[in-house]
Amino acid sequence: MFFSRERVELKTIDQVRVMRRAGLVVERALTAVRAAARPGVTTADLDAVAARVIAEAGATSSFLGYHGYPATICVSVDDEVIHGIPGDRVLRAGDVVSIDCGAVVDGWHGDSALSLVLGPDGALDLDDPRRSADDVVAGVPGARASDVALVRATRTAMWAGIATLAGGRRLGDVGAAVEAAVEIAGDAVGAEYGIVEEYVGHGIGTAMHQPPDVVNFRTSDRGPRLRPGMCLAVEPMVTAGSGATRVLEDDWTVVTTDGARAAHWEHSVAITEAGISVLTAADGGREGLAPFGVEPVSLEG
Repeated sequence: MFFSRERVELKTIDQVRVMRRAGLVVERALTAVRAAARPGVTTADLDAVAARVIAEAGATSSFLGYHGYPATICVSVDDEVIHGIPGDRVLRAGDVVSIDCGAVVDGWHGDSALSLVLGPDGALDLDDPRRSADDVVAGVPGARASDVALVRATRTAMWAGIATLAGGRRLGDVGAAVEAAVEIAGDAVGAEYGIVEEYVGHGIGTAMHQPPDVVNFRTSDRGPRLRPGMCLAVEPMVTAGSGATRVLEDDWTVVTTDGARAAHWEHSVAITEAGISVLTAADGGREGLAPFGVEPVSLEG
């Protein structure tokens, strides 16, 4: 149920610092996987990259064995939204690839996800806001401007949701901000995006998934008041179609029912007495939050 009233685990600042360590392991794993993603590589190859980074850090995977899940990361391609199981699927230029990763350090979890669009030599650079989606894919065989726009829209919606955590209001404000950002992004390119509603963000800490739910859409339930000590995973899933999904026969992979492509972004965020910090971003969220006028706090000390 959305906005469960189950007990929310509040963390001390020292516990948040341990979660930051887990978050940085996840960040390094995702950075390595993104660098390894290119046409001809299998999704299992990417899983091996993440497993190596996590093991070298002395951490363990949040995903491997979770309710029987058989891999270290989730790799979801094109119309796969989330929970894609790595295997022998070979990546191709033009694929939209979403990668979700979690790691545990001293019993505390970090969880993050990113999406990318593959060019012939690897992931396309989508970071320069001055370059339009058309400019990004110009001369890139197989890549589509609509996919670039979708991935960017989802990332922006995630940061819009995270920025609302800095205001100390209600959890429902996150979903309202995410949906508004998705609508604005769609209007800007003449697209009508769908928000996946069956799967939502969550609390995180001594378990990967814990109360409260963090929805990605407007709701009349404003949810619990935001409080220092909360750690939340904000993770919008946006599609180029209706947003409706179904689960494949493997009982894990979630795909769009209309075959539309999907993107997924996620960060784990801590609310502290001094402000918010994005635990799974190398810079604590400074670059992503800057357009929203939010300065994250440092956890050093």
